[in-house]
Amino acid sequence: MSSIIFTLFLLLGLKVTGTTTDAWRNCADLLPLDLLSFVLERDPSKLVPGVNMKQAGGVIGVQFSSPHPSMSFPSSQLLVDCDLFPKEFSFVVTIKVSATATKGNEYIFSLLEPKKKEKREGVREEEETNNGNENGNILQRNKDSEQHGEREKKMQVKSQVDGGRIILGLRFSRKRLHFLYTGHGGVTEHWVFGGARLADNQWHTLVLAVSSQHVRLTVDCNSPLEIVPSRPFPSDLNIQGARFHIGSRGRWKGLYSGLLRQLVLVPGSDATHYVCPSSDPKLAALSVPPLLSDLPATGRNNDNHVTSYDSEERVSVGLERSCSELLQGQMWFNPLKKGLYLCDGSVWIAVLEDHKRLDYVLEHQVLTTSSETHDIEVFQVPGVGLMAAMAHRSLASGSAVYLWSHSGFQLYQNISTYEALAWRHFSMGKKIYLVVSNSGGGPDKHLNKESGTDFSVIYKWSKRSKKFVQFQTLQTHCARDWEAFSINRQTYLAVANHRQGDTNHTIDSVIYKWNKLTKSFEVHQTLPTFGAYDWEYFTVGPYHFLVVANAFDGVTTTVDSVIYIWINGSFQMFQTIKTFCATDWEMFQIGARVFLVVANGHRLQGKGPSQYAINSTIYELDMNGQVFVRFQDIVTYSAVDWEFFSLGEEHFLVVANSFNGESYSLNSILYRWQGYEGFVPVHWLPTIGCSDWEFFSLRGESYLIYSSAKAPLSKVFKLKTY
Repeated sequence: MSSIIFTLFLLLGLKVTGTTTDAWRNCADLLPLDLLSFVLERDPSKLVPGVNMKQAGGVIGVQFSSPHPSMSFPSSQLLVDCDLFPKEFSFVVTIKVSATATKGNEYIFSLLEPKKKEKREGVREEEETNNGNENGNILQRNKDSEQHGEREKKMQVKSQVDGGRIILGLRFSRKRLHFLYTGHGGVTEHWVFGGARLADNQWHTLVLAVSSQHVRLTVDCNSPLEIVPSRPFPSDLNIQGARFHIGSRGRWKGLYSGLLRQLVLVPGSDATHYVCPSSDPKLAALSVPPLLSDLPATGRNNDNHVTSYDSEERVSVGLERSCSELLQGQMWFNPLKKGLYLCDGSVWIAVLEDHKRLDYVLEHQVLTTSSETHDIEVFQVPGVGLMAAMAHRSLASGSAVYLWSHSGFQLYQNISTYEALAWRHFSMGKKIYLVVSNSGGGPDKHLNKESGTDFSVIYKWSKRSKKFVQFQTLQTHCARDWEAFSINRQTYLAVANHRQGDTNHTIDSVIYKWNKLTKSFEVHQTLPTFGAYDWEYFTVGPYHFLVVANAFDGVTTTVDSVIYIWINGSFQMFQTIKTFCATDWEMFQIGARVFLVVANGHRLQGKGPSQYAINSTIYELDMNGQVFVRFQDIVTYSAVDWEFFSLGEEHFLVVANSFNGESYSLNSILYRWQGYEGFVPVHWLPTIGCSDWEFFSLRGESYLIYSSAKAPLSKVFKLKTY
């Protein structure tokens, strides 16, 4: 892909005629310039000392162990006949940084002015102060180097590559990305992107685009972060005699410790449109050096020049470990489960596990509840454990939150609710919330019965009392579901309003947005719905989608459900799909394939009889046609929920069959992905009025829990694997 894009640039470049006679050319008409290829030989045996090839996640990058002179070159060799740096440009960078990286600043690249024999008084001293005294104490550094037997080596490198102050540079810390340049009057300017958290053991492709009006940073083809500077980038930035330094600023301090795979300068152009959208946005490529792209990493496992980057992470070994913020980035190997896990600050994420295969399903716990249950939400509270919020039908007992103990779920907290239909868990920063869908209106329901107005409630986790406490109430209309999601670092809640009063199903559902000033959710957008039952939010690459399950328009259950796409700050219609009392949507991915499955409840036309044994349908996204197309039909019985999960390399769907026209006691079915055959039934699970399924994993074990809307019980099943 990168070679095709580069060929396109080359063809475009043939149209450039002549060279300017202007003595101060700022190079706006150049082709993309591959800085990394400029310093790397094609032959890995010719790698210079201090430059190593590392493999991470099947992808190869380079790592620097010293600021070697060969990683530096005069800017005039790349920006030929250019005295001024382009006033508009972009950089395309692909990096991977360990979560255990130093908290200090590390330079991905820098452009330094020529080294002066004498310090320029005042300006030089100011630059030293601005850069945190990066020179340090030379005598002390020499003393430290002597202790490691590297004094002569470091001083030799320093004398060859250390230059003057920074003209231009890109550096990062664990939580920020910094772009530096020498501004007007010789003052070092800093543009800082605070939301770019790159130290997470993942590959990331960044596009930093600078124009006269704004600066944009695009990470993995997502929506860009934008800065509108008070002063534009200078059009007269002199680079005569300057040198590029790759992976450093010409010194040991600030040496880049991660992996670098791509570093391209595109003068006069925003390169975002050349690499995005991409089927693999974390590795979107404009130009990758041949040394890193000629052969796949898997073909170089025995190459002495390529070593593993991931194996250098800190790894603890044991049967059980707790994950906390202090251990974020720590890896743990469980010899019993033969699994490697990464701590994300709250839970262990499986990195590599022995391939599990589902053997059979074992009933683990029968949980007696205070009343029938419409919905279960399973989530983690750091420092407390695994919890399950259950939406109970009863007005008297309300709903409840359960906490997992060694044997199963135990009652933890009762919460007053009014014919609750659903719970949704979400977080903002380190704060944890629950929002409930109330359909009973509350204690004063009789006062506003005609309006059909209910009040759903948001609860906030109190670290002090270790309970959920009421935070905000929102007016809803027989709310069937809540969906929480984040777009461009903004938090949203979508409510599925089912009906107003007893007969009006044609009403708006609402998107709420978090207001940081008022510290509350406020109406952002309304969308027309027809007996809305469920919202499902999902992303495909940089695009955000929201799909509604429309169940009934007042006459028939044969209504269109709608997929919306986020465009310019609001959701716009993307596609409609004919459904039959749609009660749930579930999005899932298998490899690069994207699917949506709908749970169809029943067919009803006017006063005719209902059909409960009908097809629920799986749709697949056609990437070329940009539309979801029918993939597979599965016969279900008044289905109200789908749950997708994976065990090892196997993928499963379980359906909540609730009613067959005669009985609520019937089997809900577990399906396994069989590739070309689609999903095939493998296990039949006895349920009573099944209303919801949730999958969860804990301490290496996997479970399913279902709720019953017709009996005061829920059941936990343990998935036995081999």
